[in-house]
Amino acid sequence: MGAIRRSKTKRRERDIDQVHSDLRNPRQLEQHKALVPDEDRPGLGKFYCVECAKYFESAFSQEHHLTGKRHKRRVRFLKETPYSQAEADAAAGVGVQSFITKALKAKVEEEFGQKEMEVDAEL
Repeated sequence: MGAIRRSKTKRRERDIDQVHSDLRNPRQLEQHKALVPDEDRPGLGKFYCVECAKYFESAFSQEHHLTGKRHKRRVRFLKETPYSQAEADAAAGVGVQSFITKALKAKVEEEFGQKEMEVDAEL
């Protein structure tokens, strides 16, 4: 049983919500983009996929990863907004009205932004 537990934690990746918060935080992105050689990381830490939070040995292996199914699936999941505590409370029936008003405001702002982009494209 010990071998099974070790293999489950050996290949553990960062969760989607952790990577999503990294992408929203510019300080975290700058930290990963700084190409400081790190002897403990594969490829001295130069080849890093931000979406999957993985280091690679070479540029070839990173390029191969970027064309793969797991990376594309991960990018698709990261495009969606993660669930929030307010959304979970609204699903349970607590604070439904305030959640609905916030969601409608966000939707209207998003549609307004898209309409502005369409007008700019026509010009």
